[in-house]
Amino acid sequence: MNQHTVHAKITGPIVMIGFGSIGKGTLPLIERHFEYDKSRFVIVDPDDSGRALADKHGVRFIKEEVTRQNYRQLLQPLLTAGSGQGFCVNLSVDTSSVQIMEMCREIGALYVDTVVEPWLGFYFDKNAGPEARTNYALRETLLAAKRRNPGGPTAVSTCGANPGMVSWFVKQALLNLAGDLKVKIAEPNTREEWGRLAQQLGVKGVHIAERDTQRSKNPKPMNVFVNTWSVEGFVSEGLQPAELGWGTHEKWMPENACEQKEGCKAAIYLLQPGANTRVRSWCPTPGAQYGYLVTHNESISIADYFTVRDGEKVVYRPTCHYAYHPANDAVLSLHEMFGAAGRAQPDWHILDENEIVDGIDELGVLLYGHAKNAYWYGSQLSIEETRELVPYQNATGLQVSSAVLAGMVWALENPEAGIVEADEMDFRRCLEVQMPYLGPVKGHYTDWTPLSDRPGLFEEDIDTDDPWQFRNVLVK
Repeated sequence: MNQHTVHAKITGPIVMIGFGSIGKGTLPLIERHFEYDKSRFVIVDPDDSGRALADKHGVRFIKEEVTRQNYRQLLQPLLTAGSGQGFCVNLSVDTSSVQIMEMCREIGALYVDTVVEPWLGFYFDKNAGPEARTNYALRETLLAAKRRNPGGPTAVSTCGANPGMVSWFVKQALLNLAGDLKVKIAEPNTREEWGRLAQQLGVKGVHIAERDTQRSKNPKPMNVFVNTWSVEGFVSEGLQPAELGWGTHEKWMPENACEQKEGCKAAIYLLQPGANTRVRSWCPTPGAQYGYLVTHNESISIADYFTVRDGEKVVYRPTCHYAYHPANDAVLSLHEMFGAAGRAQPDWHILDENEIVDGIDELGVLLYGHAKNAYWYGSQLSIEETRELVPYQNATGLQVSSAVLAGMVWALENPEAGIVEADEMDFRRCLEVQMPYLGPVKGHYTDWTPLSDRPGLFEEDIDTDDPWQFRNVLVK
């Protein structure tokens, strides 16, 4: 039997909100790596299809929807039952991350989530303007909560694979790049020092470059959205406006791009859905590929974190965005959905580990524009290795659930850090916890640019002087 490191003790109740694909995958990791009282572990979800699994593990299951009206009366008694410090693990959709984390901090409980999630109705509110439906706007509510109440019980925000793990990858990739470029530096200790390092290395931007090659035994049926992780989450974010951190090297902006008027102003958004916006990118296995510019918190937080200012003036900021090629079944599902004017299919299905034939989820960060052109650093986790490591999840899910594990460990080791994003955490400690579950984690250099291998059969509106302009990345 494998011996797993017990990283910490959770002295109070554990309340997991949401028991979808990520919740099911996180459960065995909590069992392996924490000491806790199982009688005070409870799962809350409006769908009781996971009740049998919870029963198998001896975990109490409450079939209940967490809403704006009931979250306090439902969750507070669960998190304060008995002695010790409670821990809220929020892996749900349509629940306000900010309001729940604020409640947790009021009662002294720790908190972790994988996304700044809003209450039900936010993503499809036709009365809200596009700027109000952005992840930028959601993140600003988190930053406002952080400013209102600095310090205090730790609430780890946006700590999944991406957002989350990829922010730790960016820091490690910068150090690897510095070493390969023979740039002698002391490892940065502050946000300002990290920004200056990225600027010194000449990094123009970062793609969160992902390729999911996991294949199902069965072809995708008509009118079913098939994915390797939460369909509900993917459809919601895919219909939000495309967003990206906007770098200081950019000389051109799309005609339908809009700048944010308030807040950190590190990002722009396009007046079109992210899952219907294609970009050129690169991953080690496929090489050049199209990805979707789906909005993600890390696109904004990474660009913001590495911003360098001279007084109030921004002198350096990297462009940053997601470039996501999901599993082929999900690509077909998107094509079908947008072909039907963006109406989601009536049935949804998440591929589990038993129906996937083969494939990997290759998820990393592509740092580009520097003296060695581009450097990809990330996880190449296969479904075969995932099956050997853990039950109840595919490769995509394990990259997320293992990051949740790392966030929980960090919170327990730093219980008075206040509200933090993944960018602000100790990347070395988080990756140390997560690495056993990521498969091969490697770096790859490439001479590919967005100008490479174009057929040249049609005149294009491109910038040949600087290959790494967003003008060349965006598929128009």
